[in-house]
Amino acid sequence: MAKALGKGFAALFPETDLIKDEEVVQEIAVDEIRPNPYQPRKNFNDDAIEELKTSIMLHGILQPIIVRKSIKGYELVAGERRLRASQLANLEKIPAIVRKLTDDQMMLHALLENLQREDLNVVEEAKAYETLIKNLKITHEELAKRVGKSRSHISNLLRLLELPNYMITSIVMDEISMGHGRALLAVKDEKICKILYHQVIDEGLTVRELEKKIQELQQQQNVSRETSKKKKIEKSMFVIDQEERLSNLFGTKVRINEMKKKGKIEIDYYSPEDLERVLAIIDKK
Repeated sequence: MAKALGKGFAALFPETDLIKDEEVVQEIAVDEIRPNPYQPRKNFNDDAIEELKTSIMLHGILQPIIVRKSIKGYELVAGERRLRASQLANLEKIPAIVRKLTDDQMMLHALLENLQREDLNVVEEAKAYETLIKNLKITHEELAKRVGKSRSHISNLLRLLELPNYMITSIVMDEISMGHGRALLAVKDEKICKILYHQVIDEGLTVRELEKKIQELQQQQNVSRETSKKKKIEKSMFVIDQEERLSNLFGTKVRINEMKKKGKIEIDYYSPEDLERVLAIIDKK
């Protein structure tokens, strides 16, 4: 996967390979470096950062971070975990490569670095794609080519962001999977969708079991709609004859709606004068 992603990045910005031979590693003060504002990864494992801190204290930093010069100090491009671990280790300086990058290049660089290490959860990845599409003004197809992913993969991830916030949080917390989320997207009724979501949580439904429940619900709804339509359409010949007789009597449209052993009669009128005319006919009768 890393090979494909590397090609995708080079195709977009050929002048910004991950590390160039001619680039010089510098020692930069840790407190002069600000985090990458386009970092797609929002959650960092504290235990992993602590382990990295221990490794840095024992062996130093084996791979320099990448930064770009800013008005005040530097902005981190890649290597946030190394920077955080260095801060915990109370290092004053950190090896870094200074690179000239635009905001768009920084954004894509941060995404690709995380994708290559498979660090992002699906929601973070989806939000990163959403940001890139918005800022780079490109299609799903174009982004797919640039990051070495399929168009369907990107589209499916972006659709997850249409879920309610509590479901998105559940995906991040591994309470439900991406597959569960995609299945729930097919349920348009919010109340039913919420019931199914809680069944997944409470009963531990697999994606296949959830999809089967959704399919059964949709079939029941289709049958119910068809039955309702037939009930509305089907009227006895007696009722149809009486509707015609009353329409002729009042000189306007009359409907008889049957409801089991009772029903109601609706008489149309089109002005106050027309109502007076209809009422006059009823008074005579």
